[in-house]
Amino acid sequence: MTNLPDIASAERLAGHLLNRKLAACINIMPGCTSIYHWQGKIESTTETPMQIKTTLERYPAIEEAIRQLHPYELPEIVYVHIDGGEDAYIQWIHQETRD
Repeated sequence: MTNLPDIASAERLAGHLLNRKLAACINIMPGCTSIYHWQGKIESTTETPMQIKTTLERYPAIEEAIRQLHPYELPEIVYVHIDGGEDAYIQWIHQETRD
């Protein structure tokens, strides 16, 4: 998961990840308000969240791509391990992220 400053930058990152088969599916959500500590102050900004569906094997390449392409100095880059799910969907993720 990551947050981008706007839809255009989220779509650029999504295209990059999908074209390289690093992700099977990416959800770009409507803008949300993020409130956070930054450099000694509390900040508030509108961001565009992205949920990236991939495999654990592809995570390092996704993290690197986000670091390279993200406009923030310190982008949010986190993952949630999937312990289960509908078998066909999980298999589809693996199939779509193969070289």
